[in-house]
Amino acid sequence: MSKNKGKSNYIPKNKKKSSIEGTNKVGILDITRSGMGFVVIEGWEKDVMVRENDLKNAINGDKVKVSITRVSSNGRPEGKIIQIIERSQEEFTGILEVSESFGFLIPDKNNINFDIFIPLKALKGGKTGDKAIAHIKDWGNGKKNPEGEIVELLTGERDNQVAMKEILLDAGFQLRFSEAALKESEAIPDILPEAEIAKRKDCRDILTITIDPVDAKDFDDAISFRLLKNGLYEIGVHIADVSHYVTPGTELDKEAYQRATSVYLPDRVLPMLPEHISNVLCSLRPNEDKFTFSAIFQMTEQGEVKQYWIGRTVIHSDKRFTYEEAQEIIETGNGPHSEAVLTLDKIAKNLRAERFKKGAINFSSQEIRFRLDEDGVPIGIVVKESKDANKLIEEFMLLANRTVAAYVGKKKVNKTEIPFPYRIHDLPNEEKLANFAQFAARFGYKLSLNNPDTIAASFNQLLKDVDGKPEQHILEQLGIRTMSKAVYSTENIGHYGLGFEDYCHFTSPIRRYPDVMVHRIVQQVIDNEVKLDKQMEMKCQHCSDRERKAMEAERTADKYKQVEFMSKHVGETFEALISGVAATGFWAETIEHKCEGMISIADLNEIDEFTFVESEYALVGFSTNRKFRIGDKINILVERADLEKRQIDFGYVDDQPAKKTKKAAKPKDKKDKAAPKEQKATKQTQAKKKKEK
Repeated sequence: MSKNKGKSNYIPKNKKKSSIEGTNKVGILDITRSGMGFVVIEGWEKDVMVRENDLKNAINGDKVKVSITRVSSNGRPEGKIIQIIERSQEEFTGILEVSESFGFLIPDKNNINFDIFIPLKALKGGKTGDKAIAHIKDWGNGKKNPEGEIVELLTGERDNQVAMKEILLDAGFQLRFSEAALKESEAIPDILPEAEIAKRKDCRDILTITIDPVDAKDFDDAISFRLLKNGLYEIGVHIADVSHYVTPGTELDKEAYQRATSVYLPDRVLPMLPEHISNVLCSLRPNEDKFTFSAIFQMTEQGEVKQYWIGRTVIHSDKRFTYEEAQEIIETGNGPHSEAVLTLDKIAKNLRAERFKKGAINFSSQEIRFRLDEDGVPIGIVVKESKDANKLIEEFMLLANRTVAAYVGKKKVNKTEIPFPYRIHDLPNEEKLANFAQFAARFGYKLSLNNPDTIAASFNQLLKDVDGKPEQHILEQLGIRTMSKAVYSTENIGHYGLGFEDYCHFTSPIRRYPDVMVHRIVQQVIDNEVKLDKQMEMKCQHCSDRERKAMEAERTADKYKQVEFMSKHVGETFEALISGVAATGFWAETIEHKCEGMISIADLNEIDEFTFVESEYALVGFSTNRKFRIGDKINILVERADLEKRQIDFGYVDDQPAKKTKKAAKPKDKKDKAAPKEQKATKQTQAKKKKEK
């Protein structure tokens, strides 16, 4: 990720307007609720405004070509869409309107400026008022409505089920595989051909285990273990050989590339590959022979790698452990294959210690998991813990990923570097880092910002010192936000967060397309038949974009489930930490459930008039000097939980009397404060009574 990226030829407003008028640029379209469009062009300070009539039939998130028609007096370029390069979405939810001759789907989203024409034969039994999903068959030319077909009727489904589908569609993920892709998948035989087995390293007689979450269905990694005669341990990291089954040019490959990732929502997984591939053919299930792509290491107990081998293998998993089962062996020393598990754990801990010694950052933000009933309604929220069993798998996957990246990185074809999808992570943003250091200092933590090494060391010390403190979650979250985002790129700048010079994704090809690309290139290197892919950087960008969309969908779904959970707790009070502050109010996250809601500044005005002080990340009272700062512990009242807006509104439960610190001029808004204070007291009394019940 070059630091020169993002520079452009955008002409500032003090130059002649005509210098960019008439030029065409490519960017991503963002359509507001009002229907106005803005094309975001990389490196441009101002987005290009596109009026509703000039959008053609482009939709939010589309990659478009825009022609600049003028530059307004304030320097804002304006234009019109002349080409839609890539669609962000092809399926939409909405309500049907059906006449005698045809139907229309009226999309739910109000930033889509067209209805979808549905011929009678494509209605699939849908009638007026039905909620449905339509797939666009023909986008038209912008002068007529796009034409589509109904692929699913949603009327009668629970609202939370429909919401999850809408979240996936809005992120541009198709809910089902094409018939052609499914047909290809089902045609692949389950039996491993003897001719193919003969070409591979046979590891079936070596002890091999998998360790995965209790609810996992696809096991894409396994670890083999044995002690060699030379006193070294042979540890194999075996990864499902998806590239054996999914070959370039097939419908399966096209759909896997388009999705680029599996998406994990609280109540479902939208897989990158059909279930026959992900859960059957490629899942490294116990007591079954499977094709794998492996990195096999000879190493000491201290984690020093003496030699390694990379290539295609066939394995036989002897035992499937859940993380909980493996953790019990680590803690008690007893259980099946305990010697192997305990030795692997010891080596993993040494690898981890060495990694941090060399500059890796020990970020381990808290993740939540929803406990759902049979209807997908959350009945509880638990914080996931990353224990030694999780870290054991993590360390060996990291070892395989960096070894494979370094292996390919050393190879050249005619003195040309091989285009390869490295996983890269740039240095932190200096301005964000300085602000974070200033904020952390308020809690007594000091960050050294002299160079990348001292930044990493002081970050690790902070994370160690903050462990178990009330401010832990806030500082972890803010710390992560200072970091650059990891992406895929052919430009290998290393991975700052992990402290690796070379890194790639090799270990999860069932759920990530870059891993499939890595497997293919590694095999080409092994066969000495490398094909230089000039489109690799474009593919890397696509995979990074899809990963970002999947993460956004996952966050949105988590938020929906939080709102759904909190809707059962309206009127109750909880302890919370302030997680964000703005001029309009502040956000707080409940300590027990990690659910975030907002407290409006209008509610706080019943206590005092508050002003946002950005340098302190705080709202400060005019008369009382009372402060609401990120990390402060408060009590909140759950006032509203709006599923449609996916928003939780909290009220502040004031447990301390207001104390005047100075004589203050009367507020500009000369309201009688008595009634609101009385109202707040009543609200708190009601909350207290509800809690006592």
